[in-house]
Amino acid sequence: MTLAQGAFLFGAALLAGALNSVAGGGGFIAFPALIFTGMPPIQANATNAAALWPGTVASTGAYWRALDDEARRLLLPLTITGVAGGLLGAIILLKTPQRTFLSMVPWLLLGATLLFVFSGRITVWMRRHTENMQHAPHLAMLGAALVQLVIALYIGFFGAGAGILMLGLLALMGMKNIHAMNGLKTMLASICNGMAVATFIVAKAIIWPQALLMIVGAALGGYGGAWYAQKVPPARVRQFVIVVGFAMSAYFFVR
Repeated sequence: MTLAQGAFLFGAALLAGALNSVAGGGGFIAFPALIFTGMPPIQANATNAAALWPGTVASTGAYWRALDDEARRLLLPLTITGVAGGLLGAIILLKTPQRTFLSMVPWLLLGATLLFVFSGRITVWMRRHTENMQHAPHLAMLGAALVQLVIALYIGFFGAGAGILMLGLLALMGMKNIHAMNGLKTMLASICNGMAVATFIVAKAIIWPQALLMIVGAALGGYGGAWYAQKVPPARVRQFVIVVGFAMSAYFFVR
């Protein structure tokens, strides 16, 4: 890693951490930045996960008191399938050839960006379908656990935009308290990503000099972003993330 690359990655991590603290989407910045420095795509994805994971874990403490009884009831079953899915997704990533994963990157980025664009509509649609699930709570819980397994598998494999999927799932389960939903989503994301990061560590897929540098940058960016978020309309931040997501998708399509 050259000095210029280090400065570039630190700046990318600052911005990614700030975005994650406000609206999410930091992976649209951090992951491509690692590839731009010449890192192989699978190692870039693993390093990105390790770099941004501590920031997600740090935010769970602030959400713990926001969890209501409904959220606590869902926490255990969704955690069990989340652990299994995060582990399986990471293993699948490590077994994927570099060239194959690189060819998937533009589609993954585009899909995550579209999730970000239509997140509000997805949640509204999910809410409209909650009534039928309330008549069979045990079946609904089993279905939610299986859906969380699939989401966690995606988190272990790539992860961008997964928070939107989890919010949609929680809305489908009938949750309406947005603070409790965000708290549960953040905790589940931390657990799933934690399993993936542990798998990457064992497989020695993380490039640690870059990861440690970006952990510091993301932490500083997250702290500054939380303060700056009070001065910038969230809609503007979302628009910026969407533009970056489409731009990164287009870049990797034509690369």
